[in-house]
Amino acid sequence: MQVTLQIVFSLLFVAGIGLFIKNMLDIRSSILLGKDQDYSDQPALRVKNMLLLAFGQKKMFRNPLVAVLHFFVYAGFIIINIELLEIVLDGILGTHRLFASALGTAYTFLINAFEVLAVLVIAACSVFLIRRNILKLKRFISKDLNGWPRSDANYILIVEITLMLLFLTMNGADLVLQQKGYGHYAQQPTGNFLISSQLIPLFKNFNEASLVMLERTCWWLHILGILAFMNYLPYSKHLHIILAFPNAYFARLAPEGEMQNMPAIQKEVLYMMEPDKAPVADPDATPPRFGAKDVFDLSWRNLLDAYSCTECGRCSTACPANMTGKLLSPRKIMMDTRDRAAEVSKNIRLNGEFKEDGKSLLHSYISVEELRACTTCNACVEECPVSINPLEIILELRRNLVMEESNAPQEWNSMFGNIENNFAPWKLSPDDRDKWTTELS
Repeated sequence: MQVTLQIVFSLLFVAGIGLFIKNMLDIRSSILLGKDQDYSDQPALRVKNMLLLAFGQKKMFRNPLVAVLHFFVYAGFIIINIELLEIVLDGILGTHRLFASALGTAYTFLINAFEVLAVLVIAACSVFLIRRNILKLKRFISKDLNGWPRSDANYILIVEITLMLLFLTMNGADLVLQQKGYGHYAQQPTGNFLISSQLIPLFKNFNEASLVMLERTCWWLHILGILAFMNYLPYSKHLHIILAFPNAYFARLAPEGEMQNMPAIQKEVLYMMEPDKAPVADPDATPPRFGAKDVFDLSWRNLLDAYSCTECGRCSTACPANMTGKLLSPRKIMMDTRDRAAEVSKNIRLNGEFKEDGKSLLHSYISVEELRACTTCNACVEECPVSINPLEIILELRRNLVMEESNAPQEWNSMFGNIENNFAPWKLSPDDRDKWTTELS
């Protein structure tokens, strides 16, 4: 029986890890749909940003209480699952608490630390559930989150609470079995655990068979829950647990207000000012694509941004257009970009290449009204805790609207015409532009 359980566990573990790797490779292929862009400069500064923003959660601490609660969940997710290593080895080798005898009192100290973190995770997740579902903070009830996104956040919080309760219950049942001197449980004494020992009165009247069933059930549900959670991540907003690190590393290092100019347009302006430098046009040359209409026209970094989005809504809460009731929501921009990238990637996997589906990121997912509302103030970029830049995507889509579709407000078109004809936004010829100075004498 024991050998059978070891084989079943090993197969489930390998299948879970394999499926997770496949899902992450699919996401990688979705991100690489974007154009290539070099982010290899200043590696030391990039590592510093990654440590401060992704691991240290620097931006979260603008709101200390929420930051501390979030840190409990984050630290719990990373540290508590160190015990996953022991569970995996126990499952494969058929042992029980493999590290207990080797580590001695240090083992008890580690499990105590894990249990304290488990309680903090339960408390933090409970607070977050209350904020979302009872207090209903504005950014959590926005229409951006209607449907699956709102449910997704609640499911994750409930799963995290459940995993921590299973961990504590498993330890509590184990302690009672040790006290009763039952089988291999008595052969691996661990000493009392700080939190789970408080559960002993609940279990002390159980018989040995019931305690073993309880401990084993919690053990199996805990590891299977973690494997299920791991494979749920690629479909969840909590994918940022993994992608926050590369996203912070590859963040733009240029000042936030600095826009990326288009070299083709810069040259056109130069040639307009100095026509003698303009090269002879090649009639057979393919005209350049201005801005972005679909995910293929964005950079891979923009798509990594989309997949790293935590859907926390801090960007939309800080957006002045959103505050005043405009249609624009930077969070929705990122969610739409991710959804379109996933749809295109699935199209390619099914057909071997992209088969035209009559859709595009611009118009099908993101409307002209949303793009027009952006003031390019960078508030969304400043607020994002994982260095996501919705503004880059907005600008690229808006450039395509203006330069490929000639779709711009009349006021903009008048300005564009003046710049083209008069080299300035004003409707004055260059020769008359300084004429007002003669009236001063």
